[in-house]
Amino acid sequence: MSAMLALALVSQPSAQSRQPIFRANTELVLVNVVVRDKSGAVVRGLTRDDFTVLEDGKPQTIDSFDFEELDKVDAAVPAGEPQPVLNVALPKAPAPAPVAPVAPAVDMRGRRLIVMFFDLSSMQPEEIERSVKAAHAYIDKQLSPADLVAVASFSTSLRVDQDFTADRSVLSDAVDSFGGSSGQGFEEGTTGDSEGTPDSGGAFTADDTEFNIFNTDRRLDALRSLSDALAKIEQKKSVIYFSSGMNQSGSDNQVQLRRTIDRAVRANVSIYAADMRGLTAQVPGGDATQASLRGTSPFSGASVTSQFGKLAATQDTLTTMAEDTGGRAFFDSNAFGDVFKRVIEDTSAYYVLGFSSTNLARDGRFRKITVRAKRQDVKLEYRSGYYAARDFAHSTKDDREDQLQEQLNSDLSATDLSAYVSAAYFRIADNRFFVPLSVVIPGYQVPFLRTTDKNKATIDVLGVVRDAQSRPVGRIRDTVKVAPEGADDLKHKVVQYESGFELAPGKYHLKVVLRENLDGTIGSYETDVVVPDLKRDAIKMSTVVVGTQLQEGARRDDRNPLVRDGRALVPNVTHVITGGQHLYFYYEVYDPSQAAPGIKLLTNITFFRGRVRAFETPLVEADQLAASDRKAAVFQFDIPAASLPSGLYTCQINVVDDRAGAFTFPRMQLYVRR
Repeated sequence: MSAMLALALVSQPSAQSRQPIFRANTELVLVNVVVRDKSGAVVRGLTRDDFTVLEDGKPQTIDSFDFEELDKVDAAVPAGEPQPVLNVALPKAPAPAPVAPVAPAVDMRGRRLIVMFFDLSSMQPEEIERSVKAAHAYIDKQLSPADLVAVASFSTSLRVDQDFTADRSVLSDAVDSFGGSSGQGFEEGTTGDSEGTPDSGGAFTADDTEFNIFNTDRRLDALRSLSDALAKIEQKKSVIYFSSGMNQSGSDNQVQLRRTIDRAVRANVSIYAADMRGLTAQVPGGDATQASLRGTSPFSGASVTSQFGKLAATQDTLTTMAEDTGGRAFFDSNAFGDVFKRVIEDTSAYYVLGFSSTNLARDGRFRKITVRAKRQDVKLEYRSGYYAARDFAHSTKDDREDQLQEQLNSDLSATDLSAYVSAAYFRIADNRFFVPLSVVIPGYQVPFLRTTDKNKATIDVLGVVRDAQSRPVGRIRDTVKVAPEGADDLKHKVVQYESGFELAPGKYHLKVVLRENLDGTIGSYETDVVVPDLKRDAIKMSTVVVGTQLQEGARRDDRNPLVRDGRALVPNVTHVITGGQHLYFYYEVYDPSQAAPGIKLLTNITFFRGRVRAFETPLVEADQLAASDRKAAVFQFDIPAASLPSGLYTCQINVVDDRAGAFTFPRMQLYVRR
């Protein structure tokens, strides 16, 4: 956990000019259009000039045009041979046994791409059985040479049970893994009101509203993650979502629903939602699976009305999700195979229109799409619109948090905002060390332009420390305010953030993501952090920390030796010092030899320019432990930089344990300038 959260404005030698950053804001919007005549047959042979596209009523130029006809693949992928697999970058189910090497990924062009997604968290065992039978009917009887099918599921986490393949036997095995006993469905929770709820003999009715919100968000997030994974495939994808409905509870679920729809539309994914409850009958007063209802609602008809209302609410969410992504929702029917028929109809032959919006605002608002054809005797089927991209100024709090988290998990670090991180270590107990971290950002990169921005200039910090097994052992999440006297004052300084962790000896990996919150510029820094095991060292010594500033009013932290008596030594990360500053050195020696008559540690600091000794401090002797609770001798030096001519120095710290006859001479470089 973070041990010290402080923000320091540290003087730097000179400001640098800000480097220009070039970004492209043009995005191609794709619209899949199915054109049917009065008999329902697909109309072929239309050209780009036969269509008109409007966005919010304004005509758009069609930049790309294509016609996809999928049912003309000459032959299917032969069964029994190693199948091409497309890795959609989601966690796979554990393989029961080693498998043969996977062949290169198949070309997705001209293929119907279907993902059968089983929401095990919502369905009861009998509903799962229905979805498995419907999937088998499609695999055994309707799978065509053009089809590539993947199987995914969600219970406690999102899994890809089978990647894209055309092998019937492989798909059947994946679907069969969802046995009736694997259902993890549950009844929708109550809101704490006992009226109209089953009388089970309990005197208390729990309020499950928060649980319902959380569960719905997790299911929507699974669909969003699946869409993100499919986004790298340019062709149209169809996700058949087997569930028992989805209920919304408050505005939180609506935000997540909008985000899921937005990601699906951007990934060219259409969701076909199938309610596996089928055709249900609402029994007044409830059926034999539950106790008699409390209150007067069973006699007034209110309970039946409530039952219909809850059922409609769960179906409305499926309808919204399907219609807004260009798919369809299927409910109140036991003909579960209709969802597959509709997918085949919608993807057999369709036009793909692409345009670059004339509305360059990145405000995240919904934009309505209207497609018209010159022929008046045809019917057009297409999605109703899309959400525009958001720039930083229009992003929500959740969007900004997601941006930081995505960058933290990204393999490619952002570098628009320059940052540097340094770490030290100090022993606080046997086998435990405090590791202070210093994060530095050049002040000229913070766009502090006006005095009115003084309260708006903030920097978000998100970081994680992972051990050798990639397990998180420490985290940072903070927002710090940058409050200099003016923009010119900030240009000649660096913004320095201090934090720290308590770690055991070992090798760790640290990644820190930073974002300034005026323009939204983001950057990150990664480094390995090694905490040594000092038990075998002849002289057990901490990191040597050098700083040029003592910060007054620092928050007390008994673990951090750099904070004492309300003052904190701010590490100088760059080791560049101006002539008017002071050099503060701090280091500790642990477990010195205590042979009679006691400890005797000798130390001083020598500055070399090349091979010439330029400066040396007087010798300091320690005969007692300043931090007896940690068995540590503490050494501090204050050296005026004016004592050193400008130039590059090698700084050698000399430490001798006279009782043990042991010594060490750690070195560092620093630069003094006038």
